[in-house]
Amino acid sequence: MSEIRCRFAPSPTGHLHIGGARTAIFNWLFCRHERGKFLLRIEDTDPERSKQEYTDAILDGLAWLGLDWDEPPFYQSSRLKVYQEYAERLLKERKAYYCSCTEEELEQMRETALKKKLNPKYDGRCFYRKEHPPGRPKVIRFRSPQEGKTEVHDLIQGKVVFNNSELDDLIIIRSDGTPTYNFSAVIDDTEMRISHVIRGDDHLNNTPRQIQIYNALRLEPPRFAHHPLILGPDRGKLSKRHGARALIEYRDMGYLPEAVLNFLVRIGWSHGDQEIFTKDELIKFFDLKHLTKSAGVWNPEKLLWLNGNYIRQTPIEKLADLALPYFHNKGYPAKRDEYLIAIIRDLRVRSTTLAEFAELGGFYYVDEVEYDDKAKAQLLTSETAPVLELLIKKLENQTHFEKQSLEKTFKEVMAETGLKMKKVAQPVRVALTGGTASPGIFDLLTVLGQDRVIKRLKRAMEVALNHE
Repeated sequence: MSEIRCRFAPSPTGHLHIGGARTAIFNWLFCRHERGKFLLRIEDTDPERSKQEYTDAILDGLAWLGLDWDEPPFYQSSRLKVYQEYAERLLKERKAYYCSCTEEELEQMRETALKKKLNPKYDGRCFYRKEHPPGRPKVIRFRSPQEGKTEVHDLIQGKVVFNNSELDDLIIIRSDGTPTYNFSAVIDDTEMRISHVIRGDDHLNNTPRQIQIYNALRLEPPRFAHHPLILGPDRGKLSKRHGARALIEYRDMGYLPEAVLNFLVRIGWSHGDQEIFTKDELIKFFDLKHLTKSAGVWNPEKLLWLNGNYIRQTPIEKLADLALPYFHNKGYPAKRDEYLIAIIRDLRVRSTTLAEFAELGGFYYVDEVEYDDKAKAQLLTSETAPVLELLIKKLENQTHFEKQSLEKTFKEVMAETGLKMKKVAQPVRVALTGGTASPGIFDLLTVLGQDRVIKRLKRAMEVALNHE
């Protein structure tokens, strides 16, 4: 097969998990590196659990990451007739058969096998059954070869051998006419002309079953590449308790797609010692041979560090556009104007997510700041009230409210009071922001502007005068 064609095939039974997003990224990068086609298949054959809202979230999440697909999405729910036709081919050749065993019979088989210390699996009894009792639901089972071995030549795991005797006659069509995963994957990968199947190694045990179905239908299997999953810091299966969330939640929390993409690629893949990549660099360097066989470990601190790096590399104007909704989410009356751009410029060094701009910068948009109790008790006192009063008088008479003139004013206050910069600046910082942490004091003053600064200083002075 000359053309490289890969697919990502999520089930819309829930939101796209961060591990699934990583599989999509690996497929997309491989296709872009090889100048192939990246396809999307929605495996929506479960009518009860599949929901349109999950499909929409999957499409939105992939688009947010910048993973574009080259053909219209492929929906399994519209192809039930096709799966039935392939199953009938197998039935005609006695490579599949109807099974009408009840749940009780299946459980009895399982218990008997366990008592004999055998692998519990279906014993194939319906293959020999001439007639099926009426009133029972019927499924179609694939007749799995029981002799010999099935070999998987995996591009990541290497050669993996499975004993056919360990595999039973799996169901390929359920009683409601819907296909099971292993059967539909074979049919769809064939008809989509998939050349490489790149997926998590939790699917490795499915692969010999799929290869057997390919062989029974006289179809050529794709190349398989099973990458390790992501583990939590405790080396357990990654879950919400490790802080891992659905992909779309990271967007809502204020992570940049470039950071999430970079972070997920680097879990299990490397290119020398480089940590931060542009998308073009990832496309240029990505290959399967540098995907490790061992599982990567989830590191939320590294993701936050990466996100901070990408934030500092993003143009101020774009950051303002991206951060604006987070101010609105908190009820702040922010607008896309020079004031917001100035705020973003001052906070960019200190923010590690887009949401933090609103968390750290909410004080820019309130009429009255809320004082931190400890900061208020220590810094808005009868001792600092005269300092604030002196500063207010000087600032009211200031004609140029800019950094250079403000520095001069503070030096005058320091000279007249005999206080060091910290003793002057910290009460001012509390007066303007409510706390003791903020951008540089002169940047803070110039962004807030003369009217806001004087109003907040006067209020703080009143609080200081009434300090008990």
